[in-house]
Amino acid sequence: MSGHTRAPGIEGVVLWRGDAAYDRAWAGVLWNEVRPERYPDVIVRAASERDVPAAVGLARSHGLRVAVRAGGHSWCGSPLRDGGMLLDLSALRGWDIDSASATATVQPGVIGSELALELARRDLAFPAGHCPSVALGGYLLSGGLGWNSGLWGPACASVRGIEAVTADGEAVRCDAEENPDLFWASRGAGPGFFAVVTAFRLRLYPRPSSVMTTSYVLPLTYTEQAARWAAEAAHRLPPNVELSFVLGTADPSLTAEVPRPKVVIVAATAFAGTEQEAVLALEPLRDCPFAGSALARQTAEPSPLDALYSNAGTVFLAGHRYAADTLWSDADYGTLLTRLGSMMTAAPSDKSLVLAPVAPVGRDEDLTADMAFSALGQSYVVPYAIWDEPAGDDANFRWLRDAMRAVEPFGTGHYIAEADLTADASRAQRSYAPVDWERLRKVRAEYDPQGVFHSYLTP
Repeated sequence: MSGHTRAPGIEGVVLWRGDAAYDRAWAGVLWNEVRPERYPDVIVRAASERDVPAAVGLARSHGLRVAVRAGGHSWCGSPLRDGGMLLDLSALRGWDIDSASATATVQPGVIGSELALELARRDLAFPAGHCPSVALGGYLLSGGLGWNSGLWGPACASVRGIEAVTADGEAVRCDAEENPDLFWASRGAGPGFFAVVTAFRLRLYPRPSSVMTTSYVLPLTYTEQAARWAAEAAHRLPPNVELSFVLGTADPSLTAEVPRPKVVIVAATAFAGTEQEAVLALEPLRDCPFAGSALARQTAEPSPLDALYSNAGTVFLAGHRYAADTLWSDADYGTLLTRLGSMMTAAPSDKSLVLAPVAPVGRDEDLTADMAFSALGQSYVVPYAIWDEPAGDDANFRWLRDAMRAVEPFGTGHYIAEADLTADASRAQRSYAPVDWERLRKVRAEYDPQGVFHSYLTP
């Protein structure tokens, strides 16, 4: 290949800033079209896991700190740092599925939806992310709030072991018995993880034979009532029902009004063994007291996995500009969504939305035991600013910050995967329980005492 530098022991591409192909590689680092003006000294695209120890050695020999990319979905651009090395693992997309033992070994660049659809063909499943283009590397390291996580827990709960390269360039295996502290950190440390994971060993689950959805699209004025009704009904839903609220703009197919009105969507998807079980699981949401005012409704309708991904893909489209932030809270959804509903009416883009999954990691504390990730509140909300043109950057970032200010008085923490780490210097620390933050600090000091890996992004 031309336009890049050869480096000893590295089969992949090495691009120093100033090389002919650097700018194009830099532009492709993030999936988001918003690309902060931060420039690594060198970008290394690993061709295989063998390149990773050599890349870490190259960084150490040049005194460069390392940031890691798998799929580039970080909304705030955590992998993109000024100076140092960006180690791009997106080409590491191999998997080995063992149907007999219901396990798989996957590399960090594997796209979650591709794995999920392949598993479905083998009657297996895994709680991959909702957005169809998210790679597993950053998703699993951050915890992973994915499909059916109320039953299966955050995706990292199904990580049984990892293979990683440490700051000294050593390849190690980590699980509950071998390097247990590093394994603990790998399940939730997210972009502050202080090693490079080259493979994840996953526990798999039987494929739910019937997936069905009940949903109501209501005028935004029903936000508080709908949130309180559905949140109460959630206590009667089994853990295999994924319930969420979405505040956004009505789909063009639902109304001829211009501008299109804002709506609140109550949606619940059941992952069950039979159609009868799915229908029964959704029964608490069958009778909505506001159904007569709904712009659209569906009751226990089949939702195959490929359809779920297609629907999510229409929300998170490539080629758009994104900003997001997260909040855990002990306030009820009626309180939080009423405030965020008021903000939706002022959103400068009709593509922006607020997502609020109910019990996104289930109510069983065992699902989040022995990992850096933890649910830090009873409620969880994520405002997303989504727009098209650079000219809208200031207005949309301002809207996101204003939306967060509206609910931050009720906040108990953030979720590291989608938190806007550039909003406040405390964002990363507030994404962990104090005891876990202190343990992360100690484990980092043990495994990366010289600070070879970048820590969390700050403003």
